[in-house]
Amino acid sequence: MMAGSAGNGGAALAFGIRAWSAWADGLQTRDDWRAWSAAPHLPATAAQAPALAEMAAMLRRRLPLLGRVALASAYACAADPGHAPVPAVFASRHGDTGRLVAMLAELAAAQPLSPTAFGLAVHNAIGAVRSIDLADMNNLQALSAGRDTVETAVLEACSLLADGAPEVMLVHYDAPLADPYAAFADEPGCLYSWCWRIGAPRAGEPWYTLSPADEAEEAHQRAAAPAARLPHGLDVLRFMLAGDTGLRHRGERASWQWRRHG
Repeated sequence: MMAGSAGNGGAALAFGIRAWSAWADGLQTRDDWRAWSAAPHLPATAAQAPALAEMAAMLRRRLPLLGRVALASAYACAADPGHAPVPAVFASRHGDTGRLVAMLAELAAAQPLSPTAFGLAVHNAIGAVRSIDLADMNNLQALSAGRDTVETAVLEACSLLADGAPEVMLVHYDAPLADPYAAFADEPGCLYSWCWRIGAPRAGEPWYTLSPADEAEEAHQRAAAPAARLPHGLDVLRFMLAGDTGLRHRGERASWQWRRHG
């Protein structure tokens, strides 16, 4: 949904968050995450995958660790039984680079690739496994947009709302870059996921806007900003949970302004 205008002429996306969930090592419950938002830190990399008992065992066994982490949030944020399924947007900046490196090593050694491993390496695979498990025929999008990944996912979700969807499930997840790519990391990395059920703003509830930020003001803010302590995707979750009034982010294609209202 669109509302108002932004400082440099772009329209603001307006949305509410009907429900949320998140998963990282040692942070599973809502109380865990609310406490974390008051004293945020970079979660450790999980040694054990989420149980994901909601999923059929045959499909669950096929998922890599990142897939289980992503779907732990998605299943925990599902609508109440009896509600119609809604479109979903799955967003990850890097995806499973560890699996990619393993397949490249196999190719370099002239070894055949496993069709299953290859099939689960494509960017829409995690969301597709969930769709298969739930027999969900709704619209599924999977995207990666560099430093603008979270904002692009919100844009896609709000576009689906504007197209008539009652709600949209937005799942964001990521993991540290595999060793061969670690030198290119421009923010801290950790294994995590979160899920929002997004809908149109409703009276009496907090709601949010996302818009392009004023470039001149953004340049001033960026010059004084400390080094990032969290990946941007986790910082967006922290902003929401902490009840902050605003968050700025410099992406690759634009600067962004998040605001909380109500």
